[in-house]
Amino acid sequence: MARVAVLLGGLSPERPVSLSSGQGCAEAVRRLGHDVIEIDPQNPGWIADLKDARPDKVLNALHGEWGEDGRVQGVLEYLQLPYTHSGVLASALAMDKNRAKAVLKQAGLPIADGRLMDRREAARAHPMPVPYVVKPNTGGSSLGVFIVREGANRPPEQLLDPDWSYGEDVVVEEFVGGKELTVAVMDGRGALAVTEIIPAGEWYDFNAKYAAGGSRHELPAQIPEDVAARLMKLAEDAHAALGCRGVTRTDFKYDAARNKTIVIEVNTQPGMTPTSLAPEQAQHVGMTYDELVGWMLEDASWPR
Repeated sequence: MARVAVLLGGLSPERPVSLSSGQGCAEAVRRLGHDVIEIDPQNPGWIADLKDARPDKVLNALHGEWGEDGRVQGVLEYLQLPYTHSGVLASALAMDKNRAKAVLKQAGLPIADGRLMDRREAARAHPMPVPYVVKPNTGGSSLGVFIVREGANRPPEQLLDPDWSYGEDVVVEEFVGGKELTVAVMDGRGALAVTEIIPAGEWYDFNAKYAAGGSRHELPAQIPEDVAARLMKLAEDAHAALGCRGVTRTDFKYDAARNKTIVIEVNTQPGMTPTSLAPEQAQHVGMTYDELVGWMLEDASWPR
């Protein structure tokens, strides 16, 4: 039996998602027979609590800023604690959409055309021909993301909101239509499957991701076999290009009419909630939720 610290909650706007992921993981670790300590970095004394707990391993179930951008990973490296998912550099790279796109492009992966801008500059006038997408340069769960469609008179006014909490830099990039697809990758096992995400609403926003009935998952995706094989290879290549470890999930857009595929982003700490995609794909290939969590613990190491 191991003593496992589960990091959950945290400080980012994705805190509710992390709490759900963390609770699910903690319950699985207990079912696997291990001793669990739940630690929420929202508590200013969390580092001292972690040191006092003396865990054998740390399961990082944090999402968003501080949780998956390399900073918590740096703390765990300093404390010399074996932990799950990607290390400092891969986490920081994947979280920074602009830099991640540069690395992926250099590796020969297909990405959307776009550029990094200050949010206020992006709000003055259309920075590129419509339709286009505006998204925070850091962050996840589709928070602060807008699709500016044909006929829009101006960019999203929310970019000028004084309560905006998603950072000053945004990525503005071409909108690519078609299917929303995603592929989970496990170190040593490779890509698991291709899922098509069919949102109940207009697009795959926060509610579509996490609300009950917000989206439907088609697994395996109903796409040609050669396209599925290409997507799985691209997900493995993206995982490797960023230097990721453990489990990742790479999101794609696939426009069948133009036979165009783009990598949207690589998630270094995929959600582990009841509606999350990575555990669903693991189950599709014969691995239960508990077995996936057990694999994460076995894969945990220091240094990452």
